Amino acid sequence: MLETTPPNLADAGLEVCTHFVRNRHALLARADFGELFVDYYLHLGATQTRVAPEHDALFKRALVAFVLHAASRPRNELLAWTINFQAPRVNLFITGDNETGAVIGSVFDENVKELPENIFYADVVRGRGEKRRSAVTFSGNDPLAAAEKFYTQSEQRGARFFQLGEESFAMVTEHPDCDLGWLRNLTAEQVRAIEVEETLTLLERRVYRWHCGCNQVRMLAIVAPAMRQDPEGLFGGDRKLEIRCPRCGVRHGITREALEAFIAHH
Repeated sequence: MLETTPPNLADAGLEVCTHFVRNRHALLARADFGELFVDYYLHLGATQTRVAPEHDALFKRALVAFVLHAASRPRNELLAWTINFQAPRVNLFITGDNETGAVIGSVFDENVKELPENIFYADVVRGRGEKRRSAVTFSGNDPLAAAEKFYTQSEQRGARFFQLGEESFAMVTEHPDCDLGWLRNLTAEQVRAIEVEETLTLLERRVYRWHCGCNQVRMLAIVAPAMRQDPEGLFGGDRKLEIRCPRCGVRHGITREALEAFIAHH
């Protein structure tokens, strides 16, 4: 796998804290997403990307669910979610690297396939293992509810997501011997006051940063197959082409000479 450019660890990021809820046998992950949302909007401005308000609202809630989920997973995992909605018809894509804490995503609202149901794809690669994919269908248009369905059907354990404030969210997931009645009936008010009502043990503090890591080498690898098949069709009469990263939308300029040199060494 081609390496990405890692995030700058000196940059501020979103801190996600995970706790074990003793006596309930559940895991709590929570964070205030304000800073990550700001970085997302700065990215949209930098790439001159326009997102419809209804799609933007969906994407932010999907980002919340993804990051809280990632924070509860092993550190050696690469994760990606693709969430397809039919009304509105849009695909949300989010990916993250638990080793570096990088998370990035995009909204795709053009040429979205018409399907009989909404569908949620989850991909994961642990260490140097093979990619594993699961897919579940879901109803409605709330990414948090879609993520709960993913947990029930694919992870085969319960999960609840809660909005605690304007930009503050939490996830509570089932662990072995969980008090399932407590989990099913849990309310946002109870989660806000969970330190008072329950005994928590801090597990980890993880930092996530809005960062793609795309670089020239990765972009060369993307267009190399087309170059091998039809170089004239790819470049036409130009010596340079511009492509957008499929994960984040950043523009990259690629010269014919650079692409030829890349192919010669790969």
